[in-house]
Amino acid sequence: MMLFIPFGLLVGAGAAVVAQNLLMARITESSSTVLIALVMNSAVGLAALATMLFFRAGSAGFGEIVGSFRLWSVLPGLLGSFFVFASITGYQRFGAATTIAVIVASQLVFGLLLDAARHGSTQHGFTSVIGATMLVTGAFLVASNRL
Repeated sequence: MMLFIPFGLLVGAGAAVVAQNLLMARITESSSTVLIALVMNSAVGLAALATMLFFRAGSAGFGEIVGSFRLWSVLPGLLGSFFVFASITGYQRFGAATTIAVIVASQLVFGLLLDAARHGSTQHGFTSVIGATMLVTGAFLVASNRL
């Protein structure tokens, strides 16, 4: 029963990403550059997270951010911004289905490769390879109409 909660969160996150990308593509259409949508997205996210951190930990939370900062800490934000930029561009050029199919297929392939590199190739069996192949093939079929 408890597995339904994290699974439900993942399904909700998938729906939220679709809605977010549709809205951000719309913002981009009415502005001079995709950077407008990206800055607005990041500013709202930062304000919301900073507010939640303040209510949870007070000003000590901001001190912890400063104390735990390392130069490589900027990479997740850069990668996330790249992901959102690529998603918006994909939605505008190819539509939602093709963008999602290509992103999900590439995430799965790179996730399997990462797991194999970190834990050895024994973690994923034949069924995982078959499933990944089917998903990549499905993504190709979805994308082939739009590319």
